[in-house]
Amino acid sequence: MAGDNSTGHGPGAGTSGFAGFDPASVNAYLVKDPEALTVNLAKALEKAGQAASAWLQPRESGETVDHLADPAVDMVKTLSKVCEYWLSDPRRTLEAQTHLMSAMMGIWMRSMQRLQGEETEDPAAARPDAKRFSDPDWANNPFFDFLRQAYSVLAAWAERMVDNAEGLDPHVRHKAMFYTRQMASALSPANFVTTNPALYRQTVASNGANLVRGMAMMAEDILAGGGQLRLRQTDTSKFAVGENIANTPGKVIAQNDICQILQYDAQTETVLKRPLLICPPWINKFYVLDLNPEKSFIRWAVNQGHTVFVISWVNPDERHADKDWESYAREGVGFALDTIRQSCGEEEVNSIGYCVGGTLLAATLALHAREGDKRIRSATLFTTQVDFTHAGDLKVFVDEEQIHGLEERMKARGFLEGSQMAMAFNMLRASELIWPYFVNAYLKGEEPSAFDLLYWNSDSTRMPAANHAFYLRNCYLDNKLSRGEMQLGGAPISLKDVTIPIYNLATREDHIAPPQSVFLGSSCFGGKVTYVLAGSGHIAGVVNPPDKRKYQFWTGGPAEGSYEAWLEQAQAHPGSWWPHWHDWVSALDAKQVPARKTGGQLNSIEEAPGSYVRVRA
Repeated sequence: MAGDNSTGHGPGAGTSGFAGFDPASVNAYLVKDPEALTVNLAKALEKAGQAASAWLQPRESGETVDHLADPAVDMVKTLSKVCEYWLSDPRRTLEAQTHLMSAMMGIWMRSMQRLQGEETEDPAAARPDAKRFSDPDWANNPFFDFLRQAYSVLAAWAERMVDNAEGLDPHVRHKAMFYTRQMASALSPANFVTTNPALYRQTVASNGANLVRGMAMMAEDILAGGGQLRLRQTDTSKFAVGENIANTPGKVIAQNDICQILQYDAQTETVLKRPLLICPPWINKFYVLDLNPEKSFIRWAVNQGHTVFVISWVNPDERHADKDWESYAREGVGFALDTIRQSCGEEEVNSIGYCVGGTLLAATLALHAREGDKRIRSATLFTTQVDFTHAGDLKVFVDEEQIHGLEERMKARGFLEGSQMAMAFNMLRASELIWPYFVNAYLKGEEPSAFDLLYWNSDSTRMPAANHAFYLRNCYLDNKLSRGEMQLGGAPISLKDVTIPIYNLATREDHIAPPQSVFLGSSCFGGKVTYVLAGSGHIAGVVNPPDKRKYQFWTGGPAEGSYEAWLEQAQAHPGSWWPHWHDWVSALDAKQVPARKTGGQLNSIEEAPGSYVRVRA
């Protein structure tokens, strides 16, 4: 029936014949009130001007100095080497043009087929950012369908140009691919009002009121960032550290210039004799392991009978410029061990290190082995790299030229701003962690929902100049820790000297500490290493309480041979790896003692989570 063809369902739907397209749907894109739209666009421009003023003011006053030229120059230099390969030979230039033209011709052919009501394959659906094109009009409307497919073709073509450029240094190729994907993420039609169907419809329906709200929010976020855009990913007003986040009962029982030591109140009548020390990363705050009672690894470990101590790192400023890797090893891990002895009277300790906190813990264990300190009797490493051969996309930011420039900038203030590191981590997954939030907040004008993990992610920390430079050079650039060449205390340290049992946890979708990298690092130690692979990524794979029954984990034999071969024969287990770890660590020493009084003979300084963690960058 003729009436059925106007519903937009089935092949040849609508008078145009484009499958799934209803001509009546164009009405949603027609401006109904030009005057109201014009007024709101003027208001949006006014708010955008306020955002620009918030950005300019600290630069004009000298409070903020941008170094945007350095990454831009590096990107241009890197991509120019790819262009040089394709433009240096006319035959290669023609080959590149032919690839692009044939792909664009493919879009035209598929569009013609769809206009005739035929079903066609959708190569764009396989792209990693395909879920950003979930609105039906990306496929049903010929205009937006063309934009989506053209974007997919251009992005894939650019990546192919990098892949097929011969003679590139591996690091240059890695950087070129990273920059190409960043540009593709930024230029996605999903990021612009006139090329995103949902944004276009909303702007027309609200007469541009969404843009007024969005530009006002952008001005607020630039002001909150002191002249930098502090991307609005969650509703920060819904969280308060120590109240509804990081609220496991405990006390701060010691502190020095770089950290506070927290001990958590026992919740069982007896506890394991060996206390548990957690060394978190200092590039983030420790309460990722204590987000809320349901997600808290710390609270769960206390409930399993562990006496839990946590290092809460200071949010450093210019006073900490000279605090280096050894300072964090001795005044952090060493200081915590001394505090545990004073609180519990125990010499033997189980330990956990997370991410770079695990790298520091591993280096400290090697230092202790050289010096004869045997207090740490087991180590658990969460998503920790000790060998940086396969360190993932963060290596893009690490070469001699970039590190030297970063060191020069850090000298001026004595630290690296936390926002810079946070942006680097977000760029690893820009299509998920940057642009959707940019669109929702500043173009749709929508307030984000409250999400504790994103609140933690936005609570960034600074890094001392000496510490950060040492880390980048010794780990990412020269990979000295894995080679036994890192020097602490005036002499080299070797992970082969570390013979205590190690539980080495990787996560399968980790972009920061790839599972292949963690697997390779297992061979660096001198004792038995239990390699465990968890589902999901760097955070969700670790923060996975048993009650949620989410994801899975894999166990197998020794971490020998290739990661792929290990995974092929590994045994999958449903749910969280937490109980598996608890069984592992308990089996090392199952002795129980009566529950300990928090702090023992030490006077508590303040309630957990302490004051250091509350300082915002």
